[in-house]
Amino acid sequence: MDTYRTLLIDAFAAEPLAGNAAGLVPDATGLDDDRMQAVARELGASETAFLTPDSDADRRIRYFTPTQEVDLCGHATVAALAFLHEADALDAGAGSLRTNVGVLDVEVTADGVAWMTQDDPSVETVDVDYARVGEALGVDPAALRDVGADLPAAVASTGLPFLMIPVNFLEHLGNADPDMDALASLAADHGATGVYAFTFDALAADSTLHARMFAPGAGVPEDPVTGTASGACGAYLRAVGAFDDLPDEMRFEQGHFVDRPGLVRVRVGDAVRVGGRAVTTLDGSLAVPPADDDDILEA
Repeated sequence: MDTYRTLLIDAFAAEPLAGNAAGLVPDATGLDDDRMQAVARELGASETAFLTPDSDADRRIRYFTPTQEVDLCGHATVAALAFLHEADALDAGAGSLRTNVGVLDVEVTADGVAWMTQDDPSVETVDVDYARVGEALGVDPAALRDVGADLPAAVASTGLPFLMIPVNFLEHLGNADPDMDALASLAADHGATGVYAFTFDALAADSTLHARMFAPGAGVPEDPVTGTASGACGAYLRAVGAFDDLPDEMRFEQGHFVDRPGLVRVRVGDAVRVGGRAVTTLDGSLAVPPADDDDILEA
């Protein structure tokens, strides 16, 4: 029986039990795909990150939801970087991680803010049936058509594709009553991992927008705070000309309606970067059976 150090880390949060919880195995050497998937399922976080040595970057990082591997995950990356920095395994400054979408530049500032450069952005506006979208989100379609006249729906990606759906007011976004099967179908029909609904009617005066992200097709009914979708949204806002002068840094709220408030910092320039803080909430070990053993994992 092999034993691996495992952690739960709340990303995009400055205090425990907020933001988005990510699982982390800081040294996953020896774990095959099936056992990584089993560990992710056992931890139950929306994503668990697995770190191993790498010859092309500082480390190799892979991400698993409880049901499948995904190519990129912002909050699990921020969680991993913050932990490595806190553990004195990563000095402040620039570094690199090899993901399934390639080698990405990362950075941790001296005060503990973790930043990741995401993959090259792509944004494609799409025609959507607002009646269908409204029914899937549980939002009055009029709240979508109202803002959709100026901000079209689009599929945006900085490593993972998301369907961007602007909503006029926070009241409508907060009162959404989503149909998960309908959202999974909607996202799949547009080749998206999930649906990212947002409004500029934010809670904090210094926040750019408030968002919710639903990815039931990937095993994540609602993600508290989503780094990859935030980066994709930043690229989308630039592509559709949402601002006369795009801010140097944007602040995206998320998670408040699932009692996991968090904040993602987004910078869109020559590259798209997302950043935030993270805090460790659980640090222990997990007993993992050999690859040919069907025993249940033991915490």
